[in-house]
Amino acid sequence: MTQRLHFDLTTLQLFIATAELGGVTRAAGRVHIAPAAASRRIQELEAQFGLPLFERRPHGMALTDAGRAMLAHARSITHTVSRMQDDAASYLGGDQGVVRIAAPKSAVIQFMPADIERCALACPGVRIDLQEMNSQIVQQALKRGLADVGIYEASLGAIDLPSLPYRSDRLVLVTPRGHALAGRGAVGIDDILGCDLISLGEGSAISIALERLADEAGRILRMRMRVGGFDSIAALVAQGLGVGVMPQAVARSVAGGARFARVPIEGDWARRQFVLCHRPLAALSRAAQGVVGVLADIRIRQPRMQRR
Repeated sequence: MTQRLHFDLTTLQLFIATAELGGVTRAAGRVHIAPAAASRRIQELEAQFGLPLFERRPHGMALTDAGRAMLAHARSITHTVSRMQDDAASYLGGDQGVVRIAAPKSAVIQFMPADIERCALACPGVRIDLQEMNSQIVQQALKRGLADVGIYEASLGAIDLPSLPYRSDRLVLVTPRGHALAGRGAVGIDDILGCDLISLGEGSAISIALERLADEAGRILRMRMRVGGFDSIAALVAQGLGVGVMPQAVARSVAGGARFARVPIEGDWARRQFVLCHRPLAALSRAAQGVVGVLADIRIRQPRMQRR
């Protein structure tokens, strides 16, 4: 029979801090307990699991393979508790709840400001907690229950959760004004693969699409730099360090000056569809159901109570 675990949130927070800081003494300071008590808590946690969670080294502590696996669970638990606290605080303040939306940078810039405003008008008691992350991480957050609603780029494939069509955009190539492709009426993927590229970090839908297309063409993707935002791409393109692929609406905003050219991209891949995905209806609060309804321009029907 499996032994029942007994530990509190302080122990989980201590475990996370020890993993992050590499030592129990510094971790004890973060959670405000004595080092001796902190060391005892870690030992008791390891004893309950029957596994060493850390390797003790001369200059600190490092997670074992088992420790890394347990760390993911510990972070998920503490995140869930934090969400409970946020929701309770909202109800105490007279609100109707907090709805967590995860979305990639493209959607945050192009669509979310207006849509959050619509949610505020339609659901005045709901607070939106918007979390920006790339489309792959959005899918992971949805599957792990760390987001109520997620938006991601459809080419990544569906996940086993309810989903609806959301918005679409069109990609363009941004080049310096004097670039060889700047005067073209349109470019294809072969033209793009011949350039030094500046792109968002690994896991972004645009980067994944470019990598896939390069692989299909038997070409090497000349990814010169990866950065955190479209504004950074534009700044580097302006200095002639490469070209960038970004949504047309974003390009008008961050690369609209005389130093840039924005060239249409041929091919179906350059038109992207975004998906609105959410946790199962039974797991969504009424606040989250209302937000989904606003974002998808539909009304989610509540099941009627059956009379006995």
